[in-house]
Amino acid sequence: MAFYDLSYDHLQTYKPPRVEPDDFDAFWRDTLAAARQFPLAARFEPADWGLATLDVFDVTYHGYGGQPIKGWLLLPRARAGQLPGVVEYIGYGGGRGYPYNWLVWASVGYAHFVMDTRGQGSVWLHGDTPDIEADGTSPQAPGFLTRGVLSPQTYYYRRVFTDAVRAIEAVRAHPAIDATRLAVTGASQGGGIALAVSGLVPEWISAAMPDVPFLCHYRRAAQIVDTDPYSEIARYCRAHRDQVETVFRTLSYFDGVNFATRARAPALFSTALMDNICPPSTVFAAYNYYAGDKRIQVYEFNLHDGGGIHQVTEKIKFLRRWK
Repeated sequence: MAFYDLSYDHLQTYKPPRVEPDDFDAFWRDTLAAARQFPLAARFEPADWGLATLDVFDVTYHGYGGQPIKGWLLLPRARAGQLPGVVEYIGYGGGRGYPYNWLVWASVGYAHFVMDTRGQGSVWLHGDTPDIEADGTSPQAPGFLTRGVLSPQTYYYRRVFTDAVRAIEAVRAHPAIDATRLAVTGASQGGGIALAVSGLVPEWISAAMPDVPFLCHYRRAAQIVDTDPYSEIARYCRAHRDQVETVFRTLSYFDGVNFATRARAPALFSTALMDNICPPSTVFAAYNYYAGDKRIQVYEFNLHDGGGIHQVTEKIKFLRRWK
């Protein structure tokens, strides 16, 4: 893949007009309030996975609609006092997998919570959380990006983003974790979810680290790449050509660009200039609107792998101010 998006000079100042519905804040306030009518009921059950230096907990808590959401909590076994926490969200199609997939942050000395993504986890890491569609949905293109897309009330990511906020609530209530020092992170879809949470509960987030984030500037993404997942939107609109504006109105309630304007935590973004899954212009649109202190790592010749393990090193350095 050669360069196909805006030039790097243009990306640095790229701030497209935002499309934000008038009731954006009210929609999310009401959505989270409805979820909080159900008890969080977080359970952290010790699980033996043979890890000599880490304690593992199999987590269940109640997310959107009071529905059970799974996760992992990993803690360093040698610990004194409360630990800062890293809450991680997973890329598209992946589930929570096994604790062996998530060894870095607890090994560095943080409490590490990994949220399973409802309905996903059958592409590259298995998951254990079904998507219970309590509200019903319209037809969709294969995948998750157009599930319930004709209304923000029924859209799939309404449930996911609510689950993600409830994950923060579960972590904040755990006695081993310092609720005043919480970071959110994730790559691709995980980065988009982390960005949404940063804007939905900015008072609870101390650091944000979205890598090559998905779920940003949807319309441009659907127009300039023909790769999944964004091509799911194009395929849906091709079949439902009379519903195009309805689709993008719904998506405006879930756009990382809009959440970015509400985020306040110091942030470390990453993007890759040859990324043909999450175009760099969509990442920079969110980054340039991000309201908190921020910097971005740019990987000139990489695709959707972004910085890979190199970015993990950057994130560890970014959080060292907590040590």
